[in-house]
Formats: sequence, structure tokens, C-alpha cells
Amino acid sequence: MVFGTFDMLHEGHLDLFRQARSLASEPTLIVSIARDGAVARIKGNHPRRSENERLALVSASELVDEAVLGDTEGYIAHILEAKPDIIALGYDQEGEYVQTLEDDLRRAGLNTKVTRLTAYKPEMYKTSFLAQD
Repeated sequence: MVFGTFDMLHEGHLDLFRQARSLASEPTLIVSIARDGAVARIKGNHPRRSENERLALVSASELVDEAVLGDTEGYIAHILEAKPDIIALGYDQEGEYVQTLEDDLRRAGLNTKVTRLTAYKPEMYKTSFLAQD
């Protein structure tokens, strides 16, 4: 399972999906799409596309087995529903949820492994660079 806003899909995102898939011998990749309100709260601005547009965009990727919307409050409920074996964090994901993720998973009764993926040409493939007006 991976998480993100995914206002667009670029080669960095596709590499994230490939890296996540490589963590399991028979992968099923679930991508959690951040809700509009969460994006605005965490990033300080609204996404360019609505959560449903972003969900459709990610769902169309051949690398993704399932795309889901994240929780409107908190983040653990939809993870509990998916019960992933592995959560793969992007190289630049940080903040309140990331800091407490492993402890929150254990408290919820999950033995999910959390791993950090590596950057793929972040000087070229970062949405904030690519989506400038």
C-alpha cells in the first residue's frame, strides 16, 4: 500500500508504484488517494484535481491493482480495511501520520511492515515542479 495526492501521474509516481510492487513476490498494489480536505490541511493548498478525478487517474494505471480514497478523519480506518502486508512510503513523505504510523499500526493489531522507497530523479519528477502555472 502506498499513499499520495497524485494530482498528476509522472514517471516518479510510476517508479514509486514499481518499487512498491517489487517488495512482494505476488504483489497487489493498493494506492490510497489523499482526500481533498487532508491535502489542503497538510500541504496548505487545494489539489488541482478533485479526489474523485485523482482516484480515476490512479485507477487507470496498469501498475495499480486497487485505488481507494483515504479517510476523511485520521488515516488508520482504511488501512485496517485493506490489511496490507507492507506500507511503502515515498522518499519525501513526512508529517504527523508518518511519525506515528508504526505505533498506530501495532495498536490497531496489524503487523504491517513499513518501508521507505527511494527517490527517482526528484529534481525532474516532482509534482510541485511539473505542475507550476
